[in-house]
Amino acid sequence: MVHVVASIHRKETTYHVNKHQPAGLYTCPDSSSFSYTGRISSTKTRRRRFNHRRMSSSSDRKLAHVALLPSAGMGHLTPFLRLAASLTLQNVNVTFITPHPTVSLAESQALSQLFASFPQIKHQQFHLLPLDNPLEDPFFEHFRLIKESSHLLSPLLSALSPPLSVFITDMSLVSAVIPITEAISLPNYVLFTSSAKMLTLFLSYPTLAESKAMDELDEMDVVKIRGLELVPKSLIPPPLLKKGNNILKTCFLEDSEKVAESSGILVNTFESFEQESLRTLNDCQLLLKRLPSVVAIGPLPPCDFEKGQLQLTWLHDQPAGSVMYVSFGSRTALSREQVRELGEGLVRSGRRFVWVVKDKKVDTEDNEGLEEVIGDELMERVKEKGFVVRGWLSAAWHGVRILAWPQHGDQKVNADIVERIGLGTWVKSWGWGQETVVNRAEIAEKIREIMGNESLRIQALGIKEEARKAVGAGGSSNKGLSELINIWRKF
Repeated sequence: MVHVVASIHRKETTYHVNKHQPAGLYTCPDSSSFSYTGRISSTKTRRRRFNHRRMSSSSDRKLAHVALLPSAGMGHLTPFLRLAASLTLQNVNVTFITPHPTVSLAESQALSQLFASFPQIKHQQFHLLPLDNPLEDPFFEHFRLIKESSHLLSPLLSALSPPLSVFITDMSLVSAVIPITEAISLPNYVLFTSSAKMLTLFLSYPTLAESKAMDELDEMDVVKIRGLELVPKSLIPPPLLKKGNNILKTCFLEDSEKVAESSGILVNTFESFEQESLRTLNDCQLLLKRLPSVVAIGPLPPCDFEKGQLQLTWLHDQPAGSVMYVSFGSRTALSREQVRELGEGLVRSGRRFVWVVKDKKVDTEDNEGLEEVIGDELMERVKEKGFVVRGWLSAAWHGVRILAWPQHGDQKVNADIVERIGLGTWVKSWGWGQETVVNRAEIAEKIREIMGNESLRIQALGIKEEARKAVGAGGSSNKGLSELINIWRKF
């Protein structure tokens, strides 16, 4: 998740309100159009595919039936919503399996909007087991709960009609789900909802952890595996570097090993965005394991139902390209002190802005009014130049510049990609969220700097065109997904 301060064209008067991916890169394009030629990860996978084909009709006219199972949080859910919509529009029968209950109100609302907009999508609730020993992070807690309930999936999947062609699951669930699908000879694909660069780290992590290769490196040293440069150590999520066990470390160790047994890996990215990482992923020797094909299918286009919830008529009166969008995603809660420093920085910058304010991790806990969070006096000054809302915008899809402010997880890896390809920039000295309070003067200075960068504005518009070309007719990601659908129809 990358957090964004970006310019918005005034003609875009509707905003994505999924408090899903941190503003910017989680749904941003990434790269790789890959023609699925079916590199097989194991003998077991090969047997599973063969049996499934033999048991079903091989008629090319048959419609594929695909079931999707997302994980918790809008950053994981939104790519699944968009994939479901894209598959439906390409004449695929889709069953959307929803773990119940959800963590946040945003997830419940987004799911309701999907089923209202696409009544042909079959909705199947997956009732989770009761929660024991709750964790501090409600989203990681939900990951664990879905895994612990996974044995209930087998009868649910087997009962679907017509019989499923394939099952697509979130990368955070694979260690629990793949044994279930193997037992019923159902091809299982993995949707990786972060960048292709992050996927290389995800797949390499067990080897790195076992070798202790990262222990002796300084922060700015590049982590390598068999000569392959992965990322600087400073970009790796801190929980992966800590001694002892933690839930993120456990997920990486368990799930990355099992991904190699899947039928294929789908990534919400595109060729020109992450060409080098995609090439690496499809060269299995570099990652020390035999992987199924990695297919770029992104950037998955926003659905119509993501628009129109926030009709900001105020924006009509602003000059084109003059408004910043400020958001930290669906599960990033800034401290009250940092919220107010950010607000002061926005006011001091002298720029117009739309600001999503959030100081609680789960939206159902956002009980206080904005005046209480921001402060009455600052709220009055904010209104002179800005508009306070709750929402989200995809930067690469809309061609807006990003000032990234990584807070946790994959966000430094993604911020590095943003800067490298010219979509935006980030301030390394700000560190991870909660490490320090960034002061208002520094925030204001960086905002003025990026808003005055004309070459960055032009580059962002170019990336917008590349992103839309990738998923358009004949584009690399469009071809990748279409070829997969043709394969699934034969299962």
